[in-house]
Amino acid sequence: MPVRNRIAELAPEIAAWRRDFHRFPELDYDLPRTAGRVAELCRSFGCDAVTEGIGRSGVVAVIKGRNDSSGRVIGLRADMDALPIHETSGVPYASQTPGAMHACGHDGHTAMLLGAAKYLAETRNFDGQVVCIFQPAEEGGGGGLAMLKDGLVGRWGIDEVYGMHNMPGLATGQFAIRSGAIMAASDQFIIRVTGRGGHAAKPHEAIDTTLVAAHIVVAVQSIVSRNTDPLKSAVVSVSTLASDSTAYNVLAQDVVMKGTIRALDEDVRNFSEAQLRRIVEGTAAMFGAKAELEYFRGYPVTVNHADHTAFAAAVAEAISPGVDSEVAPLMAAEDFSYMLEARPGAYIFLGNGATAPLHHAGYDFDDAAIPYGVSWFAGMAESRMPVA
Repeated sequence: MPVRNRIAELAPEIAAWRRDFHRFPELDYDLPRTAGRVAELCRSFGCDAVTEGIGRSGVVAVIKGRNDSSGRVIGLRADMDALPIHETSGVPYASQTPGAMHACGHDGHTAMLLGAAKYLAETRNFDGQVVCIFQPAEEGGGGGLAMLKDGLVGRWGIDEVYGMHNMPGLATGQFAIRSGAIMAASDQFIIRVTGRGGHAAKPHEAIDTTLVAAHIVVAVQSIVSRNTDPLKSAVVSVSTLASDSTAYNVLAQDVVMKGTIRALDEDVRNFSEAQLRRIVEGTAAMFGAKAELEYFRGYPVTVNHADHTAFAAAVAEAISPGVDSEVAPLMAAEDFSYMLEARPGAYIFLGNGATAPLHHAGYDFDDAAIPYGVSWFAGMAESRMPVA
């Protein structure tokens, strides 16, 4: 299925929706305007059912095919939320909400799935049902899991599920995918070190928590460099360090560090947490300090299912030849992982061209990618559930 003429005709209208979403970004689960507009548009397309408030603020739109003899149901997902970043792109439709912008292209994802919904509602050239999933709170809020807890899979009888994300640096309209782990698990931690504050000129009378923290920062790097199989990927980063001292001659009583662990394998993820705990407690004890580790499990590994990945790649190849079917996995995380744990499916990348990177204040989604993304969403429905 190359880009359909009808989809090419719809591209300017879809781009206008996208720019409207970009102009009025909303964060996390607080998406009254975005979700309301999505529901309004889906109803105007003639979708057979539109349900709001799934996962607090998600929208689910059902489109029935020309036939429903197959009994199959495919879910297509897009994320709607923006990021708490002040935009510097300078585009005419830049964010009008101070401190918030679509710096990850969720405006584009939402608009492309809306375009596919309009096209599929017009043509209905498939045998089964399409469930369009418009999800809140991907950026750390776990909106995908919230929608699942609200009965997304069982209530709509979804058999398999597919998602897409734009990728700066990949040529606009090109696709990339891989079977297996494609994005990492993401966990966060807080380390609190408590010692004995004192005068910097009398370190022997204190327990220097800054020194303890420095040893911990260095030691945790061994989790990847010396404790993890070199053929497996992991990241351990201590990202912030703050103490209760602001003076050059005062040794801090307390130091707090925050960081993240990323892994593409659940065993590596579990080991990294356990090793971090051993290092934190052992290093603090070595210096006579105390340390407390708080560990927060985030999104799991995003794992594409083999057969579904091959099918998704084939649909993409028919639209834009030259699909990279062995793209390197990313250590960023994605809560579509929860949906792929609940049902088989695949997650694919769509090229956004030579734009600013994701989560950058100057980023903007490339509207030239719209016909390709809409065609892939629609193609998954038509090819996966063909009319006999």
